[in-house]
Amino acid sequence: MSTPVFEDISVARDCPCPGCAHERLELRTGGGSRASTRAAAVVALGAVLTGTGAGAAHALEQRAFATQDTSPQGQGAPGPLFAQAANANATTSTATATATAATARTTSAPMRLTRSQIMARAQTWVDARVSYSMGAYYQGYRKDCSGYVSMAWGLGSNQWTGSLAAYGVRIGKSQLKPGDMLLFHNPSNPSAGSHVTIFGGWTDSSKTRYVAYEQTRPHTLKRTTPYAYWNNSGGYVPYRYKYVVEDGGTGGGSGGGSGGSSGTAFPGASAFGNGAVNSHVTELGRMLTKRGGGKFYQEGPGPRWTDADRRATRAFQEAQGWRGAEADGIPGPATWRYLVQGKGKNIGGGSGGGTGGTGGSGGGGSSATAFPGRQHFRPGQSNAHITKLGRQLVKKGYGKHYTQGPGPRWSESDRRNVEAFQRAQGWRGAAADGYPGPETWRRLFR
Repeated sequence: MSTPVFEDISVARDCPCPGCAHERLELRTGGGSRASTRAAAVVALGAVLTGTGAGAAHALEQRAFATQDTSPQGQGAPGPLFAQAANANATTSTATATATAATARTTSAPMRLTRSQIMARAQTWVDARVSYSMGAYYQGYRKDCSGYVSMAWGLGSNQWTGSLAAYGVRIGKSQLKPGDMLLFHNPSNPSAGSHVTIFGGWTDSSKTRYVAYEQTRPHTLKRTTPYAYWNNSGGYVPYRYKYVVEDGGTGGGSGGGSGGSSGTAFPGASAFGNGAVNSHVTELGRMLTKRGGGKFYQEGPGPRWTDADRRATRAFQEAQGWRGAEADGIPGPATWRYLVQGKGKNIGGGSGGGTGGTGGSGGGGSSATAFPGRQHFRPGQSNAHITKLGRQLVKKGYGKHYTQGPGPRWSESDRRNVEAFQRAQGWRGAAADGYPGPETWRRLFR
């Protein structure tokens, strides 16, 4: 068995917690707390390896976790993104300020995000090992636990543990899914234990441990954690983001998920795109090659995302008659389903076989009338596509919500009629939201 490597963690100069304050005092006075702790850890580990001191090692482990996790995290106040603040930190470098301004959103409106998108956003800070700080910012968001959740949920502002609940819906433990949060707010003394983590999925069937994504000292962590947390466990409350969109993912993990063979569920859009390296990219390339996309690959396909993958994906999407955001070269649930099930048209013509399709966000190129794009069917829109949609709904027997019309201005009657049609296809949830996607359009006009 190889000897583990113990990593010293530098004391943060701006950290107000008792642990870091004590370490700074020890360093100033020449104390040896760090060395003694490290020596004790080595002795305890040796005892475990020789089978003579499991109890002492367990006590040391518990002490280490208590030292790390029970110290107050501190709370920043609600506020705008860093790039919006009037009195931005003057010591921030020009390069950092430019990057922050480019990344930060300019409004305070929350985003609608899929679970896979939430988990992909959370993973970016884990990968970057963003250091904990109440007074510093990264990508416009405050580098504390509530700033981290504000970022992952796509809130256009920095919230704190006392305000995050307003952006969620309270749920039970049995309802937890990746992207939900576990929140503990101590109203009597917010800096004493208040904390929030992002739920990343259960690690055991008994649901006693889960993968927690959290912004804590010394930096963003992804780790197996006892439910609900190491301390104040009974005070944590599960919440679901109000604007989450169920995306048909595998229901666990982050980034690209796991698996990747044909027949599996869509792993999430975060598994694809610049910087992605995983088995899903390889599987996508193989499926695209079978559907006529081999001409785009000079070598491969392989696990690293390349421009060849993007161009082949876009060609397949365009072969289905999709345009605009529906043919951006990044596979969504419909693209993946069509490839896995052999549906739709091949690149360059020909049928892939299969019939039907599920989900309102899918696509279908067999329609005689190409889908004009989602942007035409939203509140405030007025165009001929809405009139055409309404007339076809009436023709198909789904016009009961029209009191007059249909006409060119999008109305709640249009949305309710579309929803009725989608539900008649057996779709539920986000797939039956009343807003037509390519698959809804294809089925209406086929």
